[in-house]
Amino acid sequence: MKVVVDQDKCVAAGQCVAASMEVFDQRDEDGIVVLLDESPAAEFAEDVRQAAAVCPALAIHIEE
Repeated sequence: MKVVVDQDKCVAAGQCVAASMEVFDQRDEDGIVVLLDESPAAEFAEDVRQAAAVCPALAIHIEE
């Protein structure tokens, strides 16, 4: 699994961090998504998929 985020699309809702704080964070100054791990361990795969599904801006893409 490879995770790609589009910071230009991000609306700083924070749903990704709530779903998988091991893989996503937010910048302090504006809340835009920060990708902590572009190739997360298999144990985080379901959480990452959930983060992509709940992102209101569709800024998270997963390449399997």
